[in-house]
Amino acid sequence: MWPGHGRQAVGNGERGIVIDRVEINGAEADNADLTVLARANYAHFTSMQVRDGAVRGLDLHLTRLDESARELFGRGLDAERVRGCVRHALDGGPDAVSVRVTAFTRRLGDVLRGEPVEPDLAVATSAPAQAQTAPVRLRAVEYERDLPHLKHAGTFGLTHRRRQAVLAGYDDALFTDRYGRISEASVSNIGFYDRERVVWPEAAMLPGITMQLLQRGLAAKGIPSERREIRLADLVAGASGSPDCSAFLANSISPAVPVASIDGTALAVDPAVTDLLVDCYETNPWQII
Repeated sequence: MWPGHGRQAVGNGERGIVIDRVEINGAEADNADLTVLARANYAHFTSMQVRDGAVRGLDLHLTRLDESARELFGRGLDAERVRGCVRHALDGGPDAVSVRVTAFTRRLGDVLRGEPVEPDLAVATSAPAQAQTAPVRLRAVEYERDLPHLKHAGTFGLTHRRRQAVLAGYDDALFTDRYGRISEASVSNIGFYDRERVVWPEAAMLPGITMQLLQRGLAAKGIPSERREIRLADLVAGASGSPDCSAFLANSISPAVPVASIDGTALAVDPAVTDLLVDCYETNPWQII
């Protein structure tokens, strides 16, 4: 059935998305499967927007899944296996859909003994998400995710800190590490643009797919992109020494969300900058699943 088969709400760390359908290893999930998946906190995933059976940065998503599986389970994920599971989950569905692919295991005991395990694959599909463009206000908080280079299921800490930021009147949390360096927002990368280059934080963080696609698009347009240590004090004069510096968030739904302020520091919000970044993102072609 499509969509709304059971409308199973499995936690996903991505701001209240309702999952319409779940398949595991290419077959529709039953209640027992969903129980296992709901309890799987040793897992990693990737999220994407699919349009007409294609994804921007599909190659990057496949690489992420393979490398993360090797690190967590001792065995990689074959790209054709992943693509086949996603194609099966999309079969007969709408042209526009959100997809989350999760790698987990029913053999956690073997994993804990250090044995290599072939991960199970869950493909969850839901309604398509629209990119956000309204400026956001961030609250800085010291926090470092476990294994920040992985997009994993351990999202309690980041979710709690985002909630605290919202309760304090902000839109999201911005994380700084133990050395005072800015790293990332709760479910987004952050970048800074000074009309000459984009600067990404030099700190432990998730190398987001959208961030990587923006880097490709920036390079294609001849706009420099670099990583540099950025601290909150640097924002007073702009992350790159310019008072006209803009900041933006990038995630799997929105490639360029303007940042209006971080704590009490106002940043420049220019629709032309947002348009430029979105254009850079959209230079990346759709890749057929």
